[in-house]
Amino acid sequence: MRSTLLALAATGLFATAAQAAPATYAIDPTHTFATFEIDHFGASTNRARFDKKSGTVQFDKAGKTGKVEVTLDINSINSGTAGFDKHLKSAEILNAEKHPEAKFVSDKFVFDGDKLKHVTGKLTMNGQTHPITIQSNKFNCYESPMLKTEVCGGDFEATIDRTQWGVNYGIDWGFPKEVRLVLQMEAVKQ
Repeated sequence: MRSTLLALAATGLFATAAQAAPATYAIDPTHTFATFEIDHFGASTNRARFDKKSGTVQFDKAGKTGKVEVTLDINSINSGTAGFDKHLKSAEILNAEKHPEAKFVSDKFVFDGDKLKHVTGKLTMNGQTHPITIQSNKFNCYESPMLKTEVCGGDFEATIDRTQWGVNYGIDWGFPKEVRLVLQMEAVKQ
């Protein structure tokens, strides 16, 4: 009888552990947009996006834990103006030749009840790595009627001091240090 109870308890523990295992999701590039914006002399806002991005998400809903890895191809930067794109990729700004990728790797998901508040991690860009916090404006998982699997995603943003990553162009002319990063992301359960 005792061995039967132990076996049932062990089975219950293994079942709980299996349910709590994080699921893996692949970033859907057709529903993921990574953009940035910076003030331009108080007159307008310069914006650009990265057309090539990839990554994975591991997410444990029950445990409210996860990990995100997102890679942005610096050479895919697109402001809508070829000359500006060339300047953004130059050694004066993002130095795409020497550092062709930017990468965010999270270390913690922070929840308030069932609502994802923010994700902390490290951003590597221009050959330097520093911590950042990405705020969650919305986050949801749903069963995709087209893909017939779960998709999780949301809208996220952060404001960084670009000089931490050695991106100092225009500081002496009055360009701000602050750059707003905006990420709309969806990832498909694998």
